[in-house]
Amino acid sequence: MLAAHLTQLDDGLPPGMAEALTVVDGVDDTLTRGLARPGEPDAAAWAALAAAVGGTPLAEPAAEAVRAATTGALTDAHLAVLAGARAALLGAAHDALLNRLDEALHRSRSPWAAAPPDSAAGSRSDAAPSGSSSDTEPSGSSSDTAPSGAPPDAAPDDSPGRAGARAWLHELALAGWRGADHELLSGVAAPVEAALAVPALRRLAVLLDGLAAELRTGTAADPARVPARRWADLWARAVLLAAGAADETAPPEPVSGRLLPLGVDVHEHDTAFQAQVHAVFEPAGGGTVRLVRVSVAAAKVATIVGPAGWRLLEAYPVLLKALAERRSVTVTDMPAHGGDLRWVDERAALGDPADPFATARVLLADATAAATPPLQRHPAAIAEPVLAEGRVTRDGDGALLVDLGGRAIPLATDRLPAAGPLTPALLATTTACLGLLRWDDGRWLLQPLAVRATVKKQTVEAHNGDWACGVTDAKVAKAEARAGDAVAVLRERAGRLLRR
Repeated sequence: MLAAHLTQLDDGLPPGMAEALTVVDGVDDTLTRGLARPGEPDAAAWAALAAAVGGTPLAEPAAEAVRAATTGALTDAHLAVLAGARAALLGAAHDALLNRLDEALHRSRSPWAAAPPDSAAGSRSDAAPSGSSSDTEPSGSSSDTAPSGAPPDAAPDDSPGRAGARAWLHELALAGWRGADHELLSGVAAPVEAALAVPALRRLAVLLDGLAAELRTGTAADPARVPARRWADLWARAVLLAAGAADETAPPEPVSGRLLPLGVDVHEHDTAFQAQVHAVFEPAGGGTVRLVRVSVAAAKVATIVGPAGWRLLEAYPVLLKALAERRSVTVTDMPAHGGDLRWVDERAALGDPADPFATARVLLADATAAATPPLQRHPAAIAEPVLAEGRVTRDGDGALLVDLGGRAIPLATDRLPAAGPLTPALLATTTACLGLLRWDDGRWLLQPLAVRATVKKQTVEAHNGDWACGVTDAKVAKAEARAGDAVAVLRERAGRLLRR
């Protein structure tokens, strides 16, 4: 059935998308070179961006910002407009791709409802950038900023964290990726420290820290090879957050019902570890079955890798146990922003065993998806849960594909987390896969979250969340024991420092 749906996606790019991405590529090239001394190609690229948003409310401010960018009179406000125009183009590409995917899967989606101007936007500080090279930042969590009427920990636009971030991002744009030297990249420390001190700005702090780290290692490893789209995505996102941009999200709505996890997308980064659970939600008392996400995260250091990352999420025992034991969860008055639940472990209780594959077969097709908040709209952020049943084959280059009987879809093996039991060898024997359909570099890919495979003539299942409460593979557990518990060691050392 999935194969029949996916054949509808083989008609090339949606109309206008290729042109929009060409404009974005031109802008990204200018950011690679830097805006300090714009040349004719840079002026043409920015003029194309202004023309692309010419029929929108951004038309006049974008034209003014482009004039400033090409005459050397660029201000922080101009940079925010340019970043917003770039984000608008990629958001339009996201919407076109997602609309086509919804039509192919016959998936219903709630319309986006903008919040009233005087409503508060919820704040959230537990999100972190993904370790995947094609992600801009994980979706599934509300913005870290809020307009007037927001919670008291919301940071004002002139806070030291935001002001420092804007200044550093401005200098970075002038220098360009190739001109970012050690002194400039080291200068991110002050705005990161200032932003970390404000709970509402922690997302911005982690984003700045991650961008600087990628620039430092990327330019040192291979100066000629620049992931221009990736770094421009991170820079533009940071500029918008530093300018005070926020998703137009109404105050959280308390929801109660049964949560049936489908799988968990693990994001690993040198400075953060995040688990994003994709699930089906059945409201108490009946109602529309919905697709939802739950994101929990923690800061970390680079020495904490692989399964040890789960130890950082011990503040969420109910959620972790539900993942490890494949059980449902009953939630009561859990705050929800559209399709994203803000997890409060005390409001959750473990339920009965729930087979994710059975959940997908019975409920996934009729579940209603949530609209994507504006700031999270980007082609690389598309992650739609699907069930694919078919044998895995290899193409001429040895890459793994799921054969759906007339339609083969590549598996995103580069997204397999070290914190889970899924491996390319296991995927090669797969007969059913629960995963996320993603758009990456002009094609659709399936990112595995859980697989059913045949190993030594036995049917086995493996899920990304199987090790949430400890490694269950004997060989991996033995290797972990030999390596030592990095989390315990660091906590003990931190405790010693605090006692002094």
